[in-house]
Amino acid sequence: MKEADIRKYAELMKELELTGLEITEDNKVVRLERTQPAAIRESVVVQSAPAVSSSSEQSPKETTDGCVSVKSPIVGVFYAAPAENAEPFVSIGDKVEKGQVLCIIEAMKLMNEITAEESGTLEKISVTNGQVVEYGTELFRIRR
Repeated sequence: MKEADIRKYAELMKELELTGLEITEDNKVVRLERTQPAAIRESVVVQSAPAVSSSSEQSPKETTDGCVSVKSPIVGVFYAAPAENAEPFVSIGDKVEKGQVLCIIEAMKLMNEITAEESGTLEKISVTNGQVVEYGTELFRIRR
């Protein structure tokens, strides 16, 4: 790939605020990456902090079957275990204590631990490992 082409793609990345771009040409792959400017990184941290802290202020919602619904406080990717080959934090039927880590939600490359807001028995896991969850998506049901 010619230097002029690389410069053209770099300008495009800057214009579209992309952090990565992969181009395949003539069976060759070129990957361009750039870091975000400090001002953008700081604004991302400031914007994400209130969402995570508000999760501790949310009260658990009781469902019609007498269980407490644990919902996602943020948008991100649900992980049931701390690592790819590790055992999940919890399984159906487990006794959970208030404050116990139930899962991790990755949002903007930050790993956010989601904890039980009440003690009880885990009745249901509503999402699958690696699933993208929205704000308010039910993750678990805990019977008191």
